Amino acid sequence: MNDEHYFSADPSVVFQRTEVETEVWGHELRLTSGSGVFAQGRLDVGTSVLFRETEPPTGGRILDLGCGYGVIGLACAVAARNAVVTAVDVNQRAVLLANENAEALGVADRFTASVPEAVPADAEFDEIWSNPPIRIGKAALHELLLTWLPRLAPGGRAVMVVGKNLGADSLQRWLGEQGFPTERLASAKGFRVLKTRRA
Repeated sequence: MNDEHYFSADPSVVFQRTEVETEVWGHELRLTSGSGVFAQGRLDVGTSVLFRETEPPTGGRILDLGCGYGVIGLACAVAARNAVVTAVDVNQRAVLLANENAEALGVADRFTASVPEAVPADAEFDEIWSNPPIRIGKAALHELLLTWLPRLAPGGRAVMVVGKNLGADSLQRWLGEQGFPTERLASAKGFRVLKTRRA
């Protein structure tokens, strides 16, 4: 696996596409992943736990934060036909693949992937769905979350999956201390599914 490059803006590994087929919330998804992008050729365990332990969103404005090849945001778009999904990633390959996958799934009219700085500064979201990039380090992760969680609309929620051994419980406490009440929805296979509210 070449996951060590997945949070690079321009990964140095040779770009090779790999197909991924998975079922999410009762929908079959055929996607293309790629080298230098998180979870090449597979659905990672954390994201699979996130899907298995949640119900899909019903619609609204959704942000897929750290989208990789787009699986979370695309699953939201496919499951909720009136959802409008914005997906962000610093990895240019991830953005390319996510948009290609949206075209292939027929949801490109409601799904847009881009680098974070391309999202309008005044954009608000009803929900944020994420398997956040914990391995960028605590300081960078905190900065990332404090950049995007305030963009939740009043009453909005974020649903995230975080490895227990990667600090899920301390992250839950820290989010509460920042004014974002967070509860644990589920725990499975060493992962926590967290729900964060904008108070």
